[in-house]
Amino acid sequence: MAIEYLEVAEAIERNGLRLVLTTGVPGPWGESAKGIFNVKGLDYVAVRQTAMTVDPALMQWTRQSSAPVAMYDAERPRSGWAEILFLAERLAPDPGLIADDPRERALMLGLCHEICGEHGLGWTRRLMLLAGMPADQPESMPWKYGVSDAVAIERAGDRTSDILSMLERQLADSAGPYLMGSNFRALDIYWACFSNLIEPLAPEQSPMPDFLRAAYGSWNGGCAPSLIALRDRVFEQHLGLPQEY
Repeated sequence: MAIEYLEVAEAIERNGLRLVLTTGVPGPWGESAKGIFNVKGLDYVAVRQTAMTVDPALMQWTRQSSAPVAMYDAERPRSGWAEILFLAERLAPDPGLIADDPRERALMLGLCHEICGEHGLGWTRRLMLLAGMPADQPESMPWKYGVSDAVAIERAGDRTSDILSMLERQLADSAGPYLMGSNFRALDIYWACFSNLIEPLAPEQSPMPDFLRAAYGSWNGGCAPSLIALRDRVFEQHLGLPQEY
């Protein structure tokens, strides 16, 4: 079943939890936010954002031209992966997706950054996909996400390989079936959703447009089978398939 999206003007008039999402594509940041909310049983409405466009109404409301952005009642917009995660933890403490132990918490959030944050897995793969596009138009994706950083683009392949190797070691050293041991955490959700940028889910599991599947599947640096097996378990046991967007 396809997601039903509200337009921005209608969403502004609503209270409660609203999540701005890019329509028609499984963007890993948006899919992760949806996964976190769904695992926690949080009710939210989806708000339409169209890729590669700047909507003045969305910009005024969320201070962002892109997605995802979580809006809760009259609180400030939350567009960063950590902001969205901590909002979800506050609204629905159980099941907890962040560890209580400070050291485990710090390790997990650091690993999450290596997937979701600037110069993380998603960032570097996006640089590889946007490389060569002009970055002189403010608010365009190439401008916003650092395509003018020639050094980062040159190193993006090695950086991606390093992050995948680190995650493989983390899983191998884990005392349980998940990246942080026996407990299912946000880190597992982020890896599952961002793995589409490395080895896309099958078409029947994630029916993305052909051009996007070709782009996502253009990574040729390999990925540990153990990480793909973890991805498949997370979707089967926690997130559900097929992806809907």
